[in-house]
Amino acid sequence: MEMVPGTPFGMVYLDVPPVTSGLAVGGLVAGIASILVSLLVICFGVVGANRGGLWASGAFTVLGVLAGAAAIVACLLGRRQIRRPAAPPAVRFTGRGLAVAGISCGAAGALLSLLGLGLGLLISLA
Repeated sequence: MEMVPGTPFGMVYLDVPPVTSGLAVGGLVAGIASILVSLLVICFGVVGANRGGLWASGAFTVLGVLAGAAAIVACLLGRRQIRRPAAPPAVRFTGRGLAVAGISCGAAGALLSLLGLGLGLLISLA
């Protein structure tokens, strides 16, 4: 309890429990979705390269790269939110590990999507 200067009264700060950052959680979900979409890109690109599956692979590549980029941006914003210092009555955010995992998954999903499209193009040209 902290005394208010000039008065006989005290001020009490309520303990607010830390909250997991929604940006970090959302970024991790988008990163995992990006990896799952990249598996579709690889499947359509490799299996259906000679039967018109390359168009579907290209469409899913755009989706996978956008989801990966969204995951990276959301997790970077989440890390900034977590790193920001908060005074005692304010809400503190946690979830640094979730943000790092989301950045990793988003980058891996975007990269796998592009590699899957490239593999599909190589197979269709061969």
